[in-house]
Formats: sequence, structure tokens, C-alpha cells
Amino acid sequence: MVSTSEFARRLLTGIVCAPCGLLWAQGTVTGTASSYPDRPIRIVTAEAGGGNDFAARQIAQGLAATVGQPVIVENRSFIQAVEIAARAQPNGYTLFYYGSTFWMAPLLGKVSYDPQKDFSPIVLTANSSNVLAVHPSVQARTVKELIALAKAKPGELNYASGPTGNANHLAAELFNYMAGVNIVRVAYKGTPQAVNDVIAGHVQITFNNAAGSVPHVKSGRLRGLAVTGVERSALLPDLPTVAASGLPGYESGTISGMWTPAGTPAPVVDRLYRETVRILARPDVKERFFNTGIEATGKPPADLAVAMKTDMARMEKLIKALGIRVE
Repeated sequence: MVSTSEFARRLLTGIVCAPCGLLWAQGTVTGTASSYPDRPIRIVTAEAGGGNDFAARQIAQGLAATVGQPVIVENRSFIQAVEIAARAQPNGYTLFYYGSTFWMAPLLGKVSYDPQKDFSPIVLTANSSNVLAVHPSVQARTVKELIALAKAKPGELNYASGPTGNANHLAAELFNYMAGVNIVRVAYKGTPQAVNDVIAGHVQITFNNAAGSVPHVKSGRLRGLAVTGVERSALLPDLPTVAASGLPGYESGTISGMWTPAGTPAPVVDRLYRETVRILARPDVKERFFNTGIEATGKPPADLAVAMKTDMARMEKLIKALGIRVE
């Protein structure tokens, strides 16, 4: 049995040590941020071989050299990647790299995450335009001419796209919607097959990404009409934008970025942002991005958050109007 004096001593000790425990806990959080990173970091992204994988690996190599820890790229399907990242501890050791599929998916069907609430943006890493291109047999050399042709032959022209919700699918549907035309979709499981069928003349039109379009436009196998972004692309500087060449207000660029789970300490996010920007600013990295059809940017977290929110608001109207859903 504990005596009254012993009980008082233990109670007093507990009261005195409670703040010590609080200080220790606070010190752990602060120490984690200040000593970050003290173990390997992983970047979860798309399957190997695509643009997201390429960009994630460039960043991983650069980070590993500057932070003194291994940075591992983990390739997963989209659903797996986003769920792994969403469930990870918010400590900066699990990062998520993706493009517009990340924030478009919730507009197209039910998902288990909220891109704005469950994730903290780190950096807007890159942007690229899709390229509106046609098979050389199509009697249109400008956007205006293509719109006129589509209106003269409603339902007779078709475009090739990847899966529903893919950037080139939504770019084409936005074009249809704004131009008031009916260019019919031919869906493919993957974008390379879609482009190959346009080159072969089985389909007339493509809104493919710049990386997959530039070689074919330069070789003459496809005729480039315009780029879908808000500005001309350095990859195809002779092509105007869709907006400037026949469809005012049209914009359908592609951006990508890196996130961490919401709640990650601000100093950790800031460190990751600063290190990534340094990597993306390197001439050799910029050149590698450029050669794959991507323009490295390195804009701050707020810019990525605004770009994502703006894109969601713009495309939500289109998706609802056309009833586009992924089953």
C-alpha cells in the first residue's frame, strides 16, 4: 500500500514531468523537420516509361545528390500510387509525383481521396502542351479550316484518344464543345496506338502530347495545326495556339507536380521545394526535359495549388455538360 507521503511525491513528480513530456514531443517534431532527411525518401509515381516516371527519376537523382539520402522511385498504377501517398505519414519521406489525372479523376468518378484536402503541394515541376495535328490527307491547314470542315461534315471526322479522362481525350472534347462541332472519338487503351492509327490514316485527328507529336510533325507524317496551351511551345515554335488561330479562349495544357501528404511540416515542404527548384534549373536537366517534350518550370507550392484548382473548375463544367464518366 502506498503511503500518503509517497502518493504525494509521485503525483508531484508526474505534474512536474508532464511539461517535460510535452517539450520532448515538441522537440521530436521540430527535430524531425530540422534534421530532415535522416533516412531514404520515396517518390511514388506512375508506371515505368512514361513522362511522370521520367520526371520523377530526374528529381530523385538530383535530390539524392543534395540531401545525402537515397531517393527511390516507386512505380505503381495510378490508383495504387495515389492511395499509397494518401495513407503515408505526413513527414516528407513519401512524395507523390503526377499530372492532371490526379485532380481530374475525382471529377470523372468516385475516388477515395480529395486532391486539395489530402495532399500538400510541393512544386509545380513542368508543363507541356498537347498538339492538334491531322493526317496529311485532311483538307485543313489551320484551326479555322478544321472547324469549317467539321461543320461542313458533321460526324464524319474522327479523333484518336487514350482512355476516358486522359488529357488528349479532354482536350479534344473541349475543342468539340467550344467550336460547336462533332468530331467523333475513337478510343484506344494507350496513346501510342492512337497516334499510330492517325499516322496510318485510319483516324484523321489527334490531340496528343508534345513528346509524342513533335517527331511526327517534324517528319511530315502528321500536319501540326496548333498547340493547345496558353502560349506557343518552344518545342514547335512555328505553331500558333488554338486560341490564337481560330478558337478564342481555348486552353488545354498539361502540368505536373509533386505533393506530400497533408500535414507535412512546413519546413520540410520548403526544403523539398528549394532543392527541387535547384535541380530543375540546371541546364542539363532542362535539356533532358526539353528533349522529351516537357518544359521544366519549378514554380512554388501556391502556383501548383492555384493551377490545379483552376483546371478543375474549368474542366468540371465540360465534364458535367457532356456527362463524361469513368465506370
